[in-house]
Amino acid sequence: MYEHELHQIRSAELIREAEHYRQVREARRARREAAHDSRATRRPASGEGDKESEGRVLGERLRRLRFPRAA
Repeated sequence: MYEHELHQIRSAELIREAEHYRQVREARRARREAAHDSRATRRPASGEGDKESEGRVLGERLRRLRFPRAA
């Protein structure tokens, strides 16, 4: 009986952790989408639509060169 109770407690704990993880992930995604939407609405007003693509290329380049190449 003791092991069964421990199993139930652990299962409930794992379910709570998973729910918390999902909530955090959804909050981050919503925050990221809100930031993206606010940037998208500001860009056409400032007339700098080309800089968005330039920043993305630079970001990809930095990510690609993060680790040094073997000689």
